[in-house]
Amino acid sequence: MLSIFKKIIVFFLTLESRLIILKYKPKIIAVTGSVGKTSTKDAVYNVLSGAFFVRKSAKSFNSEIGVPLTIIGVENGWRNPLTWGKNLISGLALILFPSHYPKWLVLEVGADRPGDIRKISHWLHPDIVVLTRFSDVPVHVEFFDSPEDVTKEKGHLVRALKGDGVLVYSEDDKHALSLRHSFAGSTLPYGFADGNVVLGAHDEPIYEKEGKEKIPVGMTFKVDHRGVSIPIRVPGVLGRQHIYPVLAAIAVGISQGLPILKSAQAVSSGQFPPGRMHIVSGMADTVIIDDTYNSSPVAVHEALATLARLDISGRKIAVLGDMMELGKYSIEEHRNAGKYSAEVADLLITVGMRSHFIETGALKKKMGKRKLAHFEDSIQAGEYIKSIIEPGDIVLVKGSQSMRMERVVEAIMANPDQKEKLLVRQDEEWRKR
Repeated sequence: MLSIFKKIIVFFLTLESRLIILKYKPKIIAVTGSVGKTSTKDAVYNVLSGAFFVRKSAKSFNSEIGVPLTIIGVENGWRNPLTWGKNLISGLALILFPSHYPKWLVLEVGADRPGDIRKISHWLHPDIVVLTRFSDVPVHVEFFDSPEDVTKEKGHLVRALKGDGVLVYSEDDKHALSLRHSFAGSTLPYGFADGNVVLGAHDEPIYEKEGKEKIPVGMTFKVDHRGVSIPIRVPGVLGRQHIYPVLAAIAVGISQGLPILKSAQAVSSGQFPPGRMHIVSGMADTVIIDDTYNSSPVAVHEALATLARLDISGRKIAVLGDMMELGKYSIEEHRNAGKYSAEVADLLITVGMRSHFIETGALKKKMGKRKLAHFEDSIQAGEYIKSIIEPGDIVLVKGSQSMRMERVVEAIMANPDQKEKLLVRQDEEWRKR
């Protein structure tokens, strides 16, 4: 019954969205890739909103329901038929009556299963497509025949680009490069490798003294574009995971004639979504790197690489939960995460059934059993970490959404009364789960 109801809702939401686009003719930016879609979408919004009337996808609304909800400008009705009825009425009102509608839409577009993006690309024809980073083993690969099929699915959006549109992609990423060749129009590459038009360089953590301890408080890097070099300082977050979205957003701004300095100021002053490499104060004078929004092999590797680069006096503790929806690649990728963890972390704490293989990988790299601990759920892990952390420690917490790793952060953060502001999945619907 719920499946039939969902199909009916999707049909009417999509129909209304198509009519709204036909009536108001907004410029459309579609953001897709394996990792960093939400951060990139938000960064693009920050750049454009200073010059244009822009609407962006709320949270991670990137599905066959989420994209139309953004176009109409309404919230998810979840299981409430009354809310869905109001949503459809709102869409109908936009079609029938004049409205002050956004000139730009920044839409996040994801693929959970084969056909998801192909269906959307039948009616959504973007002016700009932004490709974020891909992964050799991406999230949701469980539902595809191969990782290459995930990339091909996202390629439907590139082929849906208008002929006079712009493709923003990274020369650093072989998967994005493979999709770039399917578009004959204008391109703007971004990244750290030579060949990118918007080039990132000299990324370093920023530290401050707190008592006797040196703690990370953010990062700094430079953006180079045709002889112009702009230093950017970003407080409260760490890792290249945040630099790539900034570079992509600046590239979008350049495509619309916005000054690079103004774009850089917009992204450096913007708020980054919670749960993505956020620095959170921990109890007992510790620091937490909260990367609990979601997880995938490439994201785990990047998070651990960031942890490895930090210069601190205390221990580096990695708390890793299961990575979901990896299908036949699951065991190998969890073992790989364990192998890399053993090279980086002083202590490794794993959470969930699949993360046993993270332990296996760490043991193969000669990590001592005394440096390992395993728990079946995030609440147990949080209680254990509370009993072992010491001043100066830095704790990286990461896992897939369903592992609810934000509960680990809540257990060890210095100010749990601020959890609704600082952590992911704090709304009422998630608390019921």
